[in-house]
Amino acid sequence: MKWVTRDFVHLDRVASPWLIQRFVDTQAQFVFVPWGQEDTRPSDAIPFGLPGVELSAHDEHGTTFEKIIRKYALDDPSLHDIARVIHSGVAQVLHHAKVASDDRWGQIAAGLLAISEGMMLVHTSDEAILQASFPVYDALYANLRAHALVSQKNLELPSYQGLGPTLPTRFLRQVLKDGA
Repeated sequence: MKWVTRDFVHLDRVASPWLIQRFVDTQAQFVFVPWGQEDTRPSDAIPFGLPGVELSAHDEHGTTFEKIIRKYALDDPSLHDIARVIHSGVAQVLHHAKVASDDRWGQIAAGLLAISEGMMLVHTSDEAILQASFPVYDALYANLRAHALVSQKNLELPSYQGLGPTLPTRFLRQVLKDGA
């Protein structure tokens, strides 16, 4: 299926195609229309992140990412955690929201915003931005999923014991493998 959004994808409109391709439509193809020319979108494509459509751009009903989660009834807690990150990132960009030092989702969002802006500087096409960004979201999802499983199973992460990330990483990989 084809999906269409505006060009110059950033944060919510990068996370949303990742969500679509990984959890809604594995064969998704993305089309980008220029800002201000949204009416030229292909009629055979599902619109997202555009004004006036069901999966519209972020507004009082949430981000596009949150709208996709609701529409497709995605109940994975790690996806809901990513939604919190995207929501915080949008608030930081649009409303200049300050991030408290103890705001986990806001801190992750600040990092994703820096990466997202960097992707826009390094890549000249929206397709290239998505291709380069999807592994970042895969990694974020794996991290949140592994830590959620540790919490759900009342497990305890092993200490570093002077070995760097070796023990915790092996442990988390095994948790993902067992819990997937």
